[in-house]
Amino acid sequence: MALEIVTVPCLADNYAYLAHDAATGATAVVDVPDAAPILNALRERGWRASHILITHHHNDHIDGVRALAGATGARVIGAAADAHRLPPLDETVVDGDTIRIGMDQGEVIEVSGHTVGHIAFHFPASKVVFTADSLMALGCGRLFEGTAAQMWDSLSRLAALPPDTLVCSGHEYTASNARFALTIEPGNSALISRSEAVTEARKKGEPTVPSTLAEELATNPFLRAGLPEVKAALGMAGASDAEVFAEIRSRKDRF
Repeated sequence: MALEIVTVPCLADNYAYLAHDAATGATAVVDVPDAAPILNALRERGWRASHILITHHHNDHIDGVRALAGATGARVIGAAADAHRLPPLDETVVDGDTIRIGMDQGEVIEVSGHTVGHIAFHFPASKVVFTADSLMALGCGRLFEGTAAQMWDSLSRLAALPPDTLVCSGHEYTASNARFALTIEPGNSALISRSEAVTEARKKGEPTVPSTLAEELATNPFLRAGLPEVKAALGMAGASDAEVFAEIRSRKDRF
């Protein structure tokens, strides 16, 4: 049985996620921007947090960890490379390690770029990956610590997952990302349709994440940097995929 995923809005534009295994009652919380809304979401469903999975060290992803762990006794798991700047961890993990939430097993994927030491959590049987600020809906995280080459490698690893994988990212940035994406591929019909759907969802106050990897592959300019038509549109037909990604990221930074 697949994990049940619940999106929990936090702070101004962050998302945390609950991943619940009905067979055992185990519930993982992925990132904790603020403990209060997560505790409310758990209480509403009669669930108890058994694990806290941390993707990276930025405050808007960890500020509520101590409070949530204290209230629930949840086991806190994060990257060994980031342990020195995370809340106290019960378990450290590295790329390729596995974790178990109830009956489901997940894999840790290093996705450095936004930060060095950023990790994602992929649960193949449940067809879900928690990417936080690496792969985002119609975007990717700003390169605060890593290089464009690192981020391109990270995104390429995520892009190789099955297309029906649910991508659970960390922020409600999709409308802005859509406006930028249209400057790269204004004639992309899938992107135009998705942009319109995002606009309608936000008018209703609905979240635009999670998305599917298939949607991202069809519309996200950062995943599409290696395509000949994108290189041609940017006047970079002879450039490497990583160089094109770097140019798109640079344009987004100035957008």
